[in-house]
Amino acid sequence: MNIDGTPTRTIRLTGDGRTVEIIDQTRLPHDLVFHRLANLADAETAIRDMWVRGAPLIGVTAAFGIALAMAEDGTDAMLATAIARLLATRPTAINLRWALGALRHRLTPLPPARRADAAFDEAGRLAEADVAINATIGEHGLVILRDIWARRSAAGATRLNVLTHCSAGWLATVDWGTALAPVYKAHQAGIPVQVWVDETRPRNQGAALTACELGWANIPHTVIVDNAGGHLMQHGMVDVAIVGSDRTTATGDVANKIGTYLKALAAKDNLVPFYVALPSSTIDWTLDDGVASIPIEERDPAEVAMVSGRTADGQMATVRVIPATSTAVNYGFDVTPARLVTGLITERGTCAASRDGLATLFPERRSA
Repeated sequence: MNIDGTPTRTIRLTGDGRTVEIIDQTRLPHDLVFHRLANLADAETAIRDMWVRGAPLIGVTAAFGIALAMAEDGTDAMLATAIARLLATRPTAINLRWALGALRHRLTPLPPARRADAAFDEAGRLAEADVAINATIGEHGLVILRDIWARRSAAGATRLNVLTHCSAGWLATVDWGTALAPVYKAHQAGIPVQVWVDETRPRNQGAALTACELGWANIPHTVIVDNAGGHLMQHGMVDVAIVGSDRTTATGDVANKIGTYLKALAAKDNLVPFYVALPSSTIDWTLDDGVASIPIEERDPAEVAMVSGRTADGQMATVRVIPATSTAVNYGFDVTPARLVTGLITERGTCAASRDGLATLFPERRSA
């Protein structure tokens, strides 16, 4: 995707091919800052402190973290240590485990001296695969948006209203995004799409990141408070909801940013299609019951108690918004049961959110 006309990715190799740079997403939308990741500790910090976020990007960043670790020490001990440290950074996103498994599989048979080159090669391959997968998700999602737009425009509508939650655009991946990839494809196809952007408290990923990248793409969008979605649906102002996923079970339950479940309930009550866009690397084929089995990350309560932003004089400030004597809890994700999901949009196509539905796209997993 482009920033002011310049093709840009969230993570990239520069210089000698072993220098990893990322966009520091904690600085958006106010400042566009690129950080260099020099070692394993930098990769850990980038994932844990959400300089990078979004399941696909977390996975690719972890892969490059392994490569940086192997460049310093290619031993079995370092490989095991690096995998363990990176796994501990974010427990909910399954792509993290998937990417680290791919690196372990590639590197374990190799002698230590060859591991760094192989690790950078594998991390680069995963990055390129992510771009291609997300572009394909966008094409499959475009089919859905075309169909909805055909019906809405025939009824006199002048725009296609899409609601999304959190940030599942290209800033959550290497490029294109998951939930927003169909929106970008629709915009390029000339469909007059408008996006309702949930602010997505407590870190405001929607207001800060989704709105930012939609603005770069010149796509009409409106930021709303998290609790406005149901009201908009009741009044016929949402044609379709599309969200991303950090982990999806083999039966179609979806773990995504906290608040997704409430949007799905409102969509079900108001007959609004509710789709989840995800790469297959986000599917945890070992789990059946998402509510009971998916670990839900609890983050620092300060994210709830404090809000940061830019003041009128241009300075950045962080202020407390709850009483000093009050406590807070910060669940990062919730689980939307498959019964509330209209369909799953993957790189292989769209299917029902069910074991049988997923089996139609991934028959090799039927017995998993």
